[in-house]
Amino acid sequence: MKDYSVTTAVCPGSFDPVTRGHLDIIERAAEVFPRVVVGVLENPSKKPLFSLEERVELIRAAVKHLPNVEVDYFSGLLIDFVRKVEGNLIIKGLRAISDFEIEFQMAMNNKRMAPEIETMFMMTKNEYSFLSSSMVKEIVRFGGDVKDLVTPEVEQALRRKYFA
Repeated sequence: MKDYSVTTAVCPGSFDPVTRGHLDIIERAAEVFPRVVVGVLENPSKKPLFSLEERVELIRAAVKHLPNVEVDYFSGLLIDFVRKVEGNLIIKGLRAISDFEIEFQMAMNNKRMAPEIETMFMMTKNEYSFLSSSMVKEIVRFGGDVKDLVTPEVEQALRRKYFA
């Protein structure tokens, strides 16, 4: 019988920037699994607002209260990163049915390439079901309030990017 115990769960994403929706998934994963690694994706086909280093630091500040959470970065295939950190589970947050469709396709491809790695979907809390990093950036760019959507450090970093 296969051992399904999870030793390390990986929460991947671009996190440009990290939002309270992301943190909801990370915090809940940290309650369930002994070790959680947040994997920050460096995607050469995207032009992020924040550098890879800035995104990693913003997440580290946001999860410092979680002793079993680490933050690292990667480029390339997610499954290679999961293997590198000795993970055996990928956790993906879902907001809506539209998220499920693309995440399901990625999960099936990951499973084909790495049958030993499972994927788990976690639904975000209702209050974050509309939230995206893109939306947060748009609100800040036009002078709106995002205090309840991101940490104070992220809000300050966003304001520096747009108004410094």
